[in-house]
Amino acid sequence: MRPSSGSAQRPSLFEASDDSDLPPPRSPAAHFASPDTLSAYWRFYWAVADVQLTRWLPTEPSRILDLSGPDSRGASRAAAAGHDVVQLVPASEDNPVLHAELRAPSPRGTPVGRLRPVVGDPTYLTGFASDRFDAVLADNRALSRHLATETLLSEIMRVLRPGGRALLCVDSVVLGMALLAEQTRWPELSYAAGADVLLVPWPDGSITRCFTVDQLSESLADSGLQLEWVKPRTVLSASTVELMMNDKPQALRRLVDMELKAAESDDAVGAHLLASARKPGTSSPASS
Repeated sequence: MRPSSGSAQRPSLFEASDDSDLPPPRSPAAHFASPDTLSAYWRFYWAVADVQLTRWLPTEPSRILDLSGPDSRGASRAAAAGHDVVQLVPASEDNPVLHAELRAPSPRGTPVGRLRPVVGDPTYLTGFASDRFDAVLADNRALSRHLATETLLSEIMRVLRPGGRALLCVDSVVLGMALLAEQTRWPELSYAAGADVLLVPWPDGSITRCFTVDQLSESLADSGLQLEWVKPRTVLSASTVELMMNDKPQALRRLVDMELKAAESDDAVGAHLLASARKPGTSSPASS
């Protein structure tokens, strides 16, 4: 997982505070398996994610497929930036229609984007033609939640136009090992770092697939996608963020700036890994 020589000077991902007057730090599962959007850490986390997405999005209005799930904010952010976004959502009683179209509010001077929820299976994108989209968002741990990662990556490769790009987020082996330790699964933990495929029970009863940088890179290459970069979504620990924001609530912007600079290093240690990949070839953006 290629920790840099300076990684020892950084706070550990799940480090605790020595201040006995503060409440005890939450466990990895409490931080990452049950996101509390009102907590200091998750406000920081999604602020970082928003900036990362904004920097990654195409500069020209494009057709984008979002596989990140209805609780991700990426689809609405992309539509607000002027893109035509198809958001795949799971079938449920709350999603009785196959297709709907929403107009996304855009900043003044920005073309109005479209957000169109479509009910479907995110593993097999059979409802979409090949070479259809300029970009694919698979944020919010999408590849880790769908254990047949290779199949989903092949489908992403198929629906992308030549030259199209994908933004992908997965659970890392760092997080997987922390969860195994919390669950006192010591035999599994002893083999986790060297496992070809690491599947970890999630606190809600589901299973997550965790990746090292090399495993994610190999999976992308096997699908035909060309890796542009991979880095941690966040490097600063949850406990560090919460300590700083509890002390100075206005420190959010400074923390986000610190995080973005830290993630530019060669350090790939983090709870989640973020990657950008491209389909070989060149193509102009799709028309609306």
